[in-house]
Amino acid sequence: MEITKRAYPVFIKEDGKQSLVYIPDWELFTEGDSVADAIAMARDAIGLAWVDCVGHEPVPSSYNDAKKKAKKQADDANFHYSDGILTYVDVDVVKYSEKLRNRAVRKNVTLPYWLNEKAEEMGINFSRVLQDALLQAVEG
Repeated sequence: MEITKRAYPVFIKEDGKQSLVYIPDWELFTEGDSVADAIAMARDAIGLAWVDCVGHEPVPSSYNDAKKKAKKQADDANFHYSDGILTYVDVDVVKYSEKLRNRAVRKNVTLPYWLNEKAEEMGINFSRVLQDALLQAVEG
């Protein structure tokens, strides 16, 4: 059975107004405006990393192993993630993948000037018209 959800150890440490995040199993860094935002950013970072390497994702570390990794990572004697908050953040990779598939993608199109002017005068939603036309074309 394929694993679709795991919880990874995450260190969060306050630095001024920011909550800085280190995810040792993925060797990722991110930040948030609050602890709650930092957890959301950690979940997003893990989700993106997991989607990129499905089947090769790391096994979550134990508490002690996560602390060791965080201490080893420290390159600044005055700032160690290992003495921050250690929490676990879970990610459901199936739900995260679906979220990514449904995100909007920006596309540029070229139109004759007169058609653009007329459509704007009429208040036509270009994105909606293009989406409807593409759906009709692919569903056939």
